[in-house]
Amino acid sequence: MAIDYRDRIPNNVDLAANTTLQRALEHWQPRFLDWWREMGPSDFLEASVYLRTATSVDAKGWASWGEVKMPDYRWGIFLAEPEADRTIGFGDVMGQPVWHQVPGEHRTALRRLIVTQGDTEPASVEQQRLLGHSAPSLYDLRSLFQVNVEEGRHLWAMVYLLHAYFGRDGREEAEALLERHSGDADRPRILSTFNEPIEDWLSFFLFTYFTDRDGKFQLMSLAESGFDPLARTCRFMLMEEAHHMMVGVNGVARVVRRTLDVMKQLDTDQPDRLRAAGVVDLPTLQRYLNFWFSSSLDLFGAEVSSNAAGYFANGIKGRPDEGRFADHVCRDAVQTVDTPDGPQDIPLRNAMNEVTRQAYVRDCEAGMRRWNRMIELAGFPFRLGLPSLHFHRTVGAWAGRPVDPAGRRVGEAEWQARRDEWLPSAGDRAYIRSLMQPVTEAGKVAGWIAPPERGVNRLPADYQYVRLA
Repeated sequence: MAIDYRDRIPNNVDLAANTTLQRALEHWQPRFLDWWREMGPSDFLEASVYLRTATSVDAKGWASWGEVKMPDYRWGIFLAEPEADRTIGFGDVMGQPVWHQVPGEHRTALRRLIVTQGDTEPASVEQQRLLGHSAPSLYDLRSLFQVNVEEGRHLWAMVYLLHAYFGRDGREEAEALLERHSGDADRPRILSTFNEPIEDWLSFFLFTYFTDRDGKFQLMSLAESGFDPLARTCRFMLMEEAHHMMVGVNGVARVVRRTLDVMKQLDTDQPDRLRAAGVVDLPTLQRYLNFWFSSSLDLFGAEVSSNAAGYFANGIKGRPDEGRFADHVCRDAVQTVDTPDGPQDIPLRNAMNEVTRQAYVRDCEAGMRRWNRMIELAGFPFRLGLPSLHFHRTVGAWAGRPVDPAGRRVGEAEWQARRDEWLPSAGDRAYIRSLMQPVTEAGKVAGWIAPPERGVNRLPADYQYVRLA
């Protein structure tokens, strides 16, 4: 079904045919807009931004481009086209028809997954709400706002599922998604990573590289779900999520490129001299990378999880790209998992979080190779690296265990003494914040980051992507 932009809420789910649901969502819509004006990039409500807006669910041509003020952005409800005769592809229910309504026995589990996914979407907007004041270019400011409006649309996607399939409980959960706030002492967001402050653009680029990549893997897992409306919703969300990760890939690459240019000009890799020149030295980048990678690892959950086993067995949540695996039932298979007590063989179903985490790590390594190739070609020996999966964990078997980035167990005293070698120190954060001076002239870029290599949608890089009020 095509997306109908004549409706108050653009959608391709024939919302007009269900007037009760339509009224409920129209009642929620002004509350969402109030949240956007209060907790989103509220100081830029009158800016005209060159944005992509979904107009179709066809991957070949699914969006239009144009200037829009963000409060006027057409957030809506879009599901990928249904697959004829689709069956569940894993677990004890493999081969059975997918569900078009919520099975009663899985209602609680599905609601929990949808609420948790939905909670991350507004959370990231709240984390990033003040970054517009320190954007290194109009190109980057546009990228930030594109990520923000699409996270808002992803919130709409989850709210639709809650309203359409979970009755009063769903409506109450949809309200609560606007009542929790990132970092709030009384009503924080559900997952700890989404309560971390993002006060600088280095953190933003690493968040979009690592944390949005976690989002990709979560969406890929849910896209396998036997609950077909959820699977179709997540398949379309993945098209937008790819842009968010590219913001991180290219953003970090531009930071590295600018730093390497200055390193060659000064013929030095000394952090103090590079900081005096106003760029991000590579050891500081590594410490920020350590923080966001380790925090994002926690989002996959515990290494051994009965919830993960139940989700898989019951056809609720599969593995990313489930079709590439030979065994889709995994009733008798085992997986070796590293624990503080040594490697342990556990039932594969209970290790599904770890299976997905390992796939995520392999995906993260691709960007690392690109950035390290840049450093190698510049003639410097430094290499960026992913820290151990056991480093700085707050969830799972390794939570609270003092482990260094190489994976070596250390004592608490050594951890405290060397923490600032491995994670951003107060001095690091103060220095990075000092670089965050806004650049609002088209074609100009802050001195700590290289210009983009190309523009957006075939426009030049120096196009005025944001017209500030």
